[in-house]
Amino acid sequence: MQTITALFDDYDDAADAVGELESMGVPTSDLSIVASNADGRHSPAAEDAASGAGIGAVVGGAGGLATGLGAMAIPGVGPVVAAGWLAATAAGAVAGAVVGGAAGGIIGSLTDGADVSERDAQVYAEGLRRGGTLVTARVDDELAPQAQAILHDSRSVDVAERRSEYEADGWTGFDQAARDYRQQSK
Repeated sequence: MQTITALFDDYDDAADAVGELESMGVPTSDLSIVASNADGRHSPAAEDAASGAGIGAVVGGAGGLATGLGAMAIPGVGPVVAAGWLAATAAGAVAGAVVGGAAGGIIGSLTDGADVSERDAQVYAEGLRRGGTLVTARVDDELAPQAQAILHDSRSVDVAERRSEYEADGWTGFDQAARDYRQQSK
């Protein structure tokens, strides 16, 4: 089993990728999507984002993926809509941080739960903070190349290129205490 993760600038591209992953046989329980909702464009309909219930039913449906998403806030990222197992991990990390001072948030969820390197997790978290959408899938080893091709063909971000762009603008890493990116850029 492998975990593959991709960042998208466009939510619709991410939703299309999730639909294609499901079409190739990736179970709903092994898919996650986390989308920035700082602009309030998504109307979460699900009470429990962590359950992942409804991802499969709504990706191809007329209502779109957002109808299966639940709302939460991730420290340093801000408001997001999310569904799937990564959302459950992130929600647990946020709850743990509130009651027990645990660190990690989205970075810890990615590095511990999704086997993402710390370096890439920093870029994914910053991408979310700047309005992106993150898709994560747990796939059988034999399906991994096809799943990676789907994410690439769906216009996912090249993480190394994005890191270079961020660093060229003075970015040194994801800062959980940073204020809203939209406010910073004004």
